Amino acid sequence: MQFKLYTDVHEFYNDTYDVLMRHEAQNMLLLGNIIIGHEGKDKTDWRDPANWLMATVSDERGIQLTALMTPPHNITLYATDNIVNPEAVSCLSDGLKDYDIPGVITEKALAECFAGEYTARKGLTFRTAMRQRLYELKEVNPEVKQFGTVRLLDERDMFYFPYWVEAFNAAETYGKTEMSIPQDGDVYRYHLSTKKRYVLEVDGQPVCMAGYTRELQNAIGVAFVYTPPYYCRRGYATSCVAQISQMALDKGYKKCVLYTDLANPTSNSIYQKIGYKPICDSLMLKFE
Repeated sequence: MQFKLYTDVHEFYNDTYDVLMRHEAQNMLLLGNIIIGHEGKDKTDWRDPANWLMATVSDERGIQLTALMTPPHNITLYATDNIVNPEAVSCLSDGLKDYDIPGVITEKALAECFAGEYTARKGLTFRTAMRQRLYELKEVNPEVKQFGTVRLLDERDMFYFPYWVEAFNAAETYGKTEMSIPQDGDVYRYHLSTKKRYVLEVDGQPVCMAGYTRELQNAIGVAFVYTPPYYCRRGYATSCVAQISQMALDKGYKKCVLYTDLANPTSNSIYQKIGYKPICDSLMLKFE
């Protein structure tokens, strides 16, 4: 096995893109990030590839393991064709032993294998931060009840949008209702500038938000789904996600992809009603 560390994001993109496309939906994070780095249009925050950790492990058959970390985020991995080769994982762990990696997020078996190898070398332990399920949708269930209208979020929404973002982040990261009070408006205006965040309005009132993440050749990510507690259990999230999913399909994408927290049975049920089907389970493991 041969470990290779990259400093040129374009070389990394050229070497790994076709391999990752074998499981496009599963590799939404990896593919989306290397496209960002390769295009170089946006280098804000973690998006500057000069700070990335990029590596592969290969044998005579080609790349067997791909790894990418965009600090401060966890490392993301893909075992080619989802064949987890312990020898390749051991080689990767050896190659990365001098780097500080906060955690890993990837397909369940690979995450556990890498976490065990890497933490053993570093004298660390690991714990499960989140158990996730990856879903894809190719057709929206026409029987989903629709409410209101969906539109892009814009400057007129700044009086509540930052608070919804912080509430979403608190729930996603900590499972809590407490949230940070927004301070710097530029952070939220950046989100608005991407033209990927939508709000569902019912009788002119904002009741739910959702949006797109990475855009790939055939797939687009759906995320940022948030409904204020006082509007929950009315079907708004189901309607909002169904509408933006159909919008994406109408634009020509062949599938929509999203992650769910397996600890939240409500969201998993909602997405399946819309037409999302599970394709694999993923783990987010934190190293301590």
